[in-house]
Amino acid sequence: MEKKSDSTTSSLGGPGGLDLSEAFFRPIQNATPPSTTKSNIKISIIGAGNVGMAIAQTILTQDLADELVLVDTNPDKLRGEMLDLQHAAAFLPRTKILSSTDYSITSGSDLCIVTAGARQIPDESRLNLLHRNISLFRHIIHPLAKFSPETILLIVSNPVDVLTYASWKLSGFPPNRVIGSGTNLDSSRFRFLIADHLDVNAQDVQAYIIGEHGDGSVALWSSISVGGVPILKLLEKEQISYEKETLENIHKQVIESAYEVINLKEYTSWAIGYSVANLARTIVREQRKIHPVSVLATGLHGIGKELFLSLPALLGRGGVLGVTNVHLSEEEEYKLKESAETLVKVQSLLGI
Repeated sequence: MEKKSDSTTSSLGGPGGLDLSEAFFRPIQNATPPSTTKSNIKISIIGAGNVGMAIAQTILTQDLADELVLVDTNPDKLRGEMLDLQHAAAFLPRTKILSSTDYSITSGSDLCIVTAGARQIPDESRLNLLHRNISLFRHIIHPLAKFSPETILLIVSNPVDVLTYASWKLSGFPPNRVIGSGTNLDSSRFRFLIADHLDVNAQDVQAYIIGEHGDGSVALWSSISVGGVPILKLLEKEQISYEKETLENIHKQVIESAYEVINLKEYTSWAIGYSVANLARTIVREQRKIHPVSVLATGLHGIGKELFLSLPALLGRGGVLGVTNVHLSEEEEYKLKESAETLVKVQSLLGI
């Protein structure tokens, strides 16, 4: 009796089922496949400031890397931070921790996280600050691309969308391997506020902030769900009236929350540390989770120009594996295009 060949299994549809992945996710332009997976995971963090060290500490406690590298221009602070982390070795998963002012130490990194950036000086315009950061990034991105040509760049420095675009241009990498932390943290704040409003666990809330990381961000109210129940549709079905102003106030709180933290403690660190470590976990552990991060948005939602802004994206070892084909209301799509236009105007002044 002839043996039947094994049927192929679709990850979404099962044996003989429909493969829904192509309908659910849209590829970004000119993407390349992931590099060959190696067993040793090396993560490099550029910038040993408050944000960089919060990310490093979280990566270490979550056992995400076999080798963690710190790079900074201040050799004394850099060595001090490295020793401080090394001295905690007895309480942490085994990780090799190195530091240097020389970028050659980053060679062979699977993931390079850039947190370095110039600080705004009194009375300095945002545009001038941006130009100083672009100048700084020329000295960061080129060596990272040189020593780790197969790495994924994860940009955290602000303004994150524009600097992610600049990193893409400076590195020459395919767009799927250049990601900005974008609105991943904004969305976490959004979920927390909605959960707090409804007195539920934030993990049961599905809600995204997209677009520009900043004042021009867009709250996707039309797709919010709690425990799988779409909130706005439920309110309409139950004929429960709600004030649009209430929704706008929650979004306003998301935007203002970072400013509040900065006013109180002069900087943000822990939340962005957890947020970026969360992205690192998804990427290096091939978890294929969806995160709202800054990606090349050309051809998505009617955006024709080259720019990076946040959209819900599927992440893994190949970086951006696809962008969720999320439905936007007319108002949300209009606001997203407004957000895109703001970024395009800024990018036009960069000369990259």
